[in-house]
Amino acid sequence: MEAHRSAEHWGRYVSVFLLFSSALNTVYAVTHYSIPEELKEGSVVANLAADLGLDVMELSRRKMRLDVIANKKYLDVNKETGELYIVEKIDREYLCISKTTCFLKLDATIENPVRMFNIELEILDINDNAPHFRRDTMHLDIAESTPAGERFSLNNAVDPDIGTNSIKTYYLSESEHFNIEIQTGRDGSKFTDLILKKALDREEQSVHNLILTAVDGGVPSRTGTANIIVRVLDANDNAPKFDKDSYNIDIMENSPIGRLVVKLNATDLDEGSNAEIVYSYSLYTSEKTQETFSLNPNTGEITVKDMINYEDFRIYDMEVIATDKGTHFLSGHCKLTILVTDMNDNHPELSIKSFQSPVKEVIAVDTVIAVVSVSDKDSGENGKVDIHIADQLPFALRESSDNYYELVVSQPLDREKVPEYEITFTVTDRGSPPLSDNETMTLELLDVNDNVPQFPQSFYTIPVMENNAPGALLSSLTAFDPDLHENQYLVYFIIEKEIVNTSMSMLFSINPENGNLYALKTFDYEIEKEFLFHIEARDSGVPPLNSNVTVHIIIVDQNDNPPVIVSPWRAHGSVVEEKIPRSTDKGSLVSKVIAIDTDSVQNSRITYQFLQVTDATLFSLDQYNGEIRTMRMFSYRDPRHQRLVVIAKDNGDPALSATVTIKLSTVETAVKAYSDMTEVPLEYDIFSDLNLYLVIGLGSVSFLLLITILVTCVLKCQKPIPSKAAPPSRNSVISERNSTIADSTLVSNDAYWYSLFLAETRKGKLVVRQPVPKAGSRYIVSSLPRSTGLTETSDSAASTLQYPK
Repeated sequence: MEAHRSAEHWGRYVSVFLLFSSALNTVYAVTHYSIPEELKEGSVVANLAADLGLDVMELSRRKMRLDVIANKKYLDVNKETGELYIVEKIDREYLCISKTTCFLKLDATIENPVRMFNIELEILDINDNAPHFRRDTMHLDIAESTPAGERFSLNNAVDPDIGTNSIKTYYLSESEHFNIEIQTGRDGSKFTDLILKKALDREEQSVHNLILTAVDGGVPSRTGTANIIVRVLDANDNAPKFDKDSYNIDIMENSPIGRLVVKLNATDLDEGSNAEIVYSYSLYTSEKTQETFSLNPNTGEITVKDMINYEDFRIYDMEVIATDKGTHFLSGHCKLTILVTDMNDNHPELSIKSFQSPVKEVIAVDTVIAVVSVSDKDSGENGKVDIHIADQLPFALRESSDNYYELVVSQPLDREKVPEYEITFTVTDRGSPPLSDNETMTLELLDVNDNVPQFPQSFYTIPVMENNAPGALLSSLTAFDPDLHENQYLVYFIIEKEIVNTSMSMLFSINPENGNLYALKTFDYEIEKEFLFHIEARDSGVPPLNSNVTVHIIIVDQNDNPPVIVSPWRAHGSVVEEKIPRSTDKGSLVSKVIAIDTDSVQNSRITYQFLQVTDATLFSLDQYNGEIRTMRMFSYRDPRHQRLVVIAKDNGDPALSATVTIKLSTVETAVKAYSDMTEVPLEYDIFSDLNLYLVIGLGSVSFLLLITILVTCVLKCQKPIPSKAAPPSRNSVISERNSTIADSTLVSNDAYWYSLFLAETRKGKLVVRQPVPKAGSRYIVSSLPRSTGLTETSDSAASTLQYPK
C-alpha cells in the first residue's frame, strides 16, 4: 500500500524491507527503502511510524529523531503523521561517486525507553546526466604508411550515471577510411578505438574530420560528441613494441612516494630518432591514476606519486603508449592492472548516539546512560572492532545490535564521593598491529543542598591606604560551596553594626554576586584608624544555608601632612629675629627649631638641615633635635647680621617639608674714643635672649662697659702723647688675637661708623680691613706711630688712611 502511494507521487516505486531483531529487552528495526534520486523536497518516502509499528501520537513525546548524514539533513520524520519525507534533493552522483550502488544508512532514535532503528535507504539512479568527453577535440597524426587495421586509442566519454543509464555505445560519422571498435572495461565502462580500415593517401586527403558520438542507455537516451581531427603523416613504418602486452602488479597501500612499481620496456626496429622512444599515458588512463602514479617518459619507470589508499581505490587500470621520435612517430601500447593490497591503516571510529547528563545521584542500577556505535573502514580482520571502558568505573557495556552498544549503570552512584565521571570509550581493531581510538564523555551528577558556604579563612585583615578614592575595591571575599547549580549560587551582604551612630553600610558596600568589598568614603588615618564588622555568605538552595566571616579594616597612614614648625614661633610668612652676643663661646646654643607632624611612624619622623646659611663655618644644626649651635667664636670679620634658613623634612615618600628663616644680629660693647681731644661716646648693644648663655654674655658686656668708661675718663684728663700708642682696649686685644695680620685698631667718631675696625699697616699705610670706613670721618688710632699725617685713599682691596706729610 505504501509502495503504491509512493508511486503516485514519483511515478516510480518504493520498496520496503523490514528486518526485526531483539536483544536484551530492546527491539531495533532495520528498514530498507528504495527511492529514485532527485525527488522534490517534501516528497514522502513512506510512513515510517507504520512500518516500524510505532504509535504516531507518541512520536513527539518520545522525541523521535534522525541522524544527520554528511552534515546534511536529507530526510526527516513528520512527527504528526509519521511519514518519512525528503528535506533536500538527493544527487546520487554527488553522494556515491564511482559506486554502482548507493545507500544511505540512517539511525532513528526514540526515548522513554530508548530505542534505535536502522534505516537503509537505497538511492536509485535516473538518467539525468548526458555523456561527455574529456576533450572536445582529439588530434591524431597517422602516417600514410600505416597499414589497414591499425587501431588508435580515442578519448572515451564519461557518464556519471550507472547501469543502463551509463554509456551504451559509440557512433562514428561516415568515413571510408575509418571505423571504430567498442571495448568494455572491467567495470562495464565503454571505450573505443579508431580502426584504420583503408590505407591513407596524404596526397589525396591530408586531413580527415570525424565526429564521435557517445550514447547512453537511458530512456530517453542522451548523447555527447567530440571532434576527431586526423592528420596524415609520412614515413616511419615501424612502431615501438612492449615486451608484454599487459601487466598485473600487486602493491601495498600506503607505499612510500617514489617507490618503483614497474619498469616498462619497448623496442623499435627502426634506427636513429625513429627508434628513440618516449613513454606516456594514453587517454584511456584516468586522471586519478595519473595523479597517483608517475611515468618517467624516458625510462618507462612507473613510481608512486601520491598516497595509495585501499579504501578509496583498490584497482588501477592504465594504458601506456610508447612513441618513437620519428618525423611521423609511431606508437605501441600496453595495459597495466595495479591491484592494491589492504593494510591496517585506518583507526576504528566510535560515535556516541545518545547521552544523558547530568543525572541524579540516585539513578537506578541498569539504567541506560548512552548508546555508542563503532566502525572501521578497513576490511577483514582489520575492520573488526572491540570496545571497552575502564574496569573501576560503576558502568558496564552491553551489545544491543551489530556494532551498537549500551552504557548502563552497574553500581549505585554517590555524588559526595565522586561528583562526576570521565568515561573513556576505547575501540581497538583486530589488525596486526592493532589500531585503536578513544573518546571521553563527562557524566555529571546532581546533588541536594547539603553543604554550608565556606570562606577560605575565618578572619580577614585588610589594610586600606588613607585618602582612598570613594568606590575603591578593597578586597574580594569569596566563599566556596561544593554544591551545584542554585545550591552553589552565593549572595554576600554586610551584617549591620553601628559605630558612633554610623552603620557599616554607610562606610562600606559589598557586591552581592562576587563578594567584592568597596569603600564608600575617603578615610583619614588621623581620624579613623580601624573598623571591625561581619560579612555573611548565603546560598540559593531550599532551605538556604549561610556562614559569616569577620573583617578587620586597618587604615594605613599616608604622608599627607607636612611638618609644622612650632618653635621658634613666628607669624605666618614672617622672619624670626634673634640677637646674640658676639662673645658667645663655641658650642653655645643659638636657637632650637621644633617641628611636629600629625602623620605616624616613618611619615612623622623629622630631620633638620640648613637650606641657607650666611657662614657655614659659624653654625651647626643637629639634624635630629633641631638645635643650632656655634661652631666657633665670632670674629670681627664676621658680619653683624646672619641669615639662617632651616628646613624641617619628614621621612615620607615623597617627603614633605616646612622652612623657617632666622635672622641673627650680633650685639657687642663699643669703645668711646677721642680724636684730637674730641669725645667719642662709646655705644654698646644689649643682646636679648632668654637662655642662660645670653644672660652671662650681657653681664660680661656690662663689665666691659664699666672698664671702658673708666678708660675714657683717664683719656679726657690727659693730653695724648704722640710718641706712645694708646693702650689697647679689650676689643683690640680680641681683634689681635683673632687676626694674626692685624696690628692696629681704628675707632671712628662718626655716629654712623660708631664701631671698631680692624686695620693693619702696609708699607707705612694704615689699611682698614673690616668694615670699610666712611669717607671724611675722623679716627683715633691705637698702636700706630704718628710720625706721618693720616690721609684717606681707597683702592679695590680696601680703604687706606695715612698721616699728611
